[in-house]
Amino acid sequence: MSELITADLVDLDLSAETKDAAARSLAGRMVEAGRVTDLDGFLADVAAREAQMPTGLDGGIGIPHCRSEHVTEPTLAFGRSADGIDFGAPDGPADLVFLIAAPAGADDDHLTILSGLARRLMDPGFTGALRAEADPGAAAALIRGEEVPAAAPEDSATGTPEPADTDAAPEPFRIVAVTSCPTGIAHTYMAAESLEAAARAEGVVLDVETQGSAGFERLDPAVIAAADAVIWAHDVDVREKARFGGKPVVDTGVKAGINRPAELIAEARRKAERGEISRFADGRDEAEAGTGGSAGASGHFGIRLRTYLMSGVSYMVPFVAAGGLLIALSFAIGGYEIASAKSVADHFVWGEAASWAALLNQIGTAAFGFLVPVLAGYIAYGMADRPALVPGFVGGAIALTIDAGFLGGLVAGLLAGAAVMAIQRLKVHPTLRGIMPVLVIPLLASIAVGFLMFVVVGKPIASLQNALTDWLNGLSGSNAVILGVVLGLMMCFDMGGPLNKVAYAFAVGGLADPTPGSLKVMAAVMAAGMVPPLALALATTVRRGLFTATERENGRAAWVLGASFITEGAIPFAAADPLRVIPSVMAGGAVTGALSMAFGCTLRAPHGGVFVVPLIGEPFLYLLAIAAGTAVSTALVVVLKGMRRTPAPAPAEDGSGVTVAA
Repeated sequence: MSELITADLVDLDLSAETKDAAARSLAGRMVEAGRVTDLDGFLADVAAREAQMPTGLDGGIGIPHCRSEHVTEPTLAFGRSADGIDFGAPDGPADLVFLIAAPAGADDDHLTILSGLARRLMDPGFTGALRAEADPGAAAALIRGEEVPAAAPEDSATGTPEPADTDAAPEPFRIVAVTSCPTGIAHTYMAAESLEAAARAEGVVLDVETQGSAGFERLDPAVIAAADAVIWAHDVDVREKARFGGKPVVDTGVKAGINRPAELIAEARRKAERGEISRFADGRDEAEAGTGGSAGASGHFGIRLRTYLMSGVSYMVPFVAAGGLLIALSFAIGGYEIASAKSVADHFVWGEAASWAALLNQIGTAAFGFLVPVLAGYIAYGMADRPALVPGFVGGAIALTIDAGFLGGLVAGLLAGAAVMAIQRLKVHPTLRGIMPVLVIPLLASIAVGFLMFVVVGKPIASLQNALTDWLNGLSGSNAVILGVVLGLMMCFDMGGPLNKVAYAFAVGGLADPTPGSLKVMAAVMAAGMVPPLALALATTVRRGLFTATERENGRAAWVLGASFITEGAIPFAAADPLRVIPSVMAGGAVTGALSMAFGCTLRAPHGGVFVVPLIGEPFLYLLAIAAGTAVSTALVVVLKGMRRTPAPAPAEDGSGVTVAA
């Protein structure tokens, strides 16, 4: 950390009483040193960063920091307060304050400063020396990392120095992780739990950020800075990737986080030992900047494509769930004719059930109107980050305008992401870089996507969409049953993974413009998705001896998860015994999907499980299809697990004829 701090940037008698005053005092020293060109502009950037998240750390430490266009070179200033200053730390005010300044866009410098400082702050000897040091030059040298002889600890009784502890435990290996899946309900948190358990077993300190459906709580920047490596176990794009720049990164799918946590931790150690690091700028890896690749989707093109699509699906699902359930509820109250009711903005009667049904229907329809634009926008976002949102949404809206539907949204999102990545390759003058993400890129990419969707690819996609709709409407007999089998197999193969999400996305895409065929598909998909957890719950009930105590406990929870159409409830069983569980639930899912299609069951709600059965066409036959598939899967699981059991060894006898436990 040489050259970052000098004696002129050290204030051992910081008299400020607030964090703003402390930042101003230390920043003033940076201005005098010629490292900050505009004091007020720089302080505004510091305040903006502080507003995002408090920068106080336990142990009486404050680390206000930011990147700013008013900084000429990476700089660190240090102040020591006698009374303490509140930086939002849980344990109280800070007496050691480090102001970190990095030039705008210098992510590597900023993260290197923060990382190096955070590691040293973990050492009580370092912070103790700073609290005791009386010379600014010596304090600056200490912060720069120059060797300072450590005083030997004194014996409390005699006052004589104690011998150094040569057997002190080494500093533990530290990892930060991010887990995420398309829906952010089950895989996200199961992967986090699996990684945490493996880390405890390995003696590794691990902190996890779960980017789930309810949002996410960002890891403390100091925790990230102090980490030795990063693990991303994700099926959708990691948000705010730039925070993890300058670290070794293990980038994999969320399933690996569940099934292979120890291997991921070992790989993180190897990368750290080899010094492999990732550097990010505006959320993209510099190594991929030339190819336009997304940092969150490295690897084979097929893997990247799946990640892009799953990103779009993950953001679309809440619109599907809210809009679909509102529409289904409106039909339950007012009948299917409520879809043609007058606008409630012009006609609404408080005490009239039909008015409330119309209100729910029109709110749900409004939510459904966002499905294709949101899908396209966030596919593009997964490819090229925030600059791709505008052309993605524009392309999705055009897909609706030209009746290209769900397929048009997929294509529009991919086109928007590709257009933005192509523009990002262009070398521009430094004065234009600031307006590129907010003006130039969205403008040019929107023009390109709009032209392609309106003039080039839109009409062929619309024709394909119409052909698919006609095919679904014409499904009958064996064709419908075969489609039901395929959808059932896909829903149960990876239980919430990519194949499951493809089938689900295919079904909900049809709800945007429902037809008899698309409603049958939605019914078959939800029915098949309920089978795995219900079958395992039933199996743990009828043959408890085949399962461990933990599995039996999971089985009780699986009843509720299955009834709620949360297929991920079967994952613990599949992870423990995939060769027996997965084929069994696939067979049951295929039976359920086939029967649902054969019975002609329909569903207008995209989620809900048994709780939306009153909204299902042919509800009794629908429940029969689920029961049949559950019975098939349960029987297969019991048979296959029973085949692997070996008889317990017979009790032995000692020479006196007394039975001895084996």
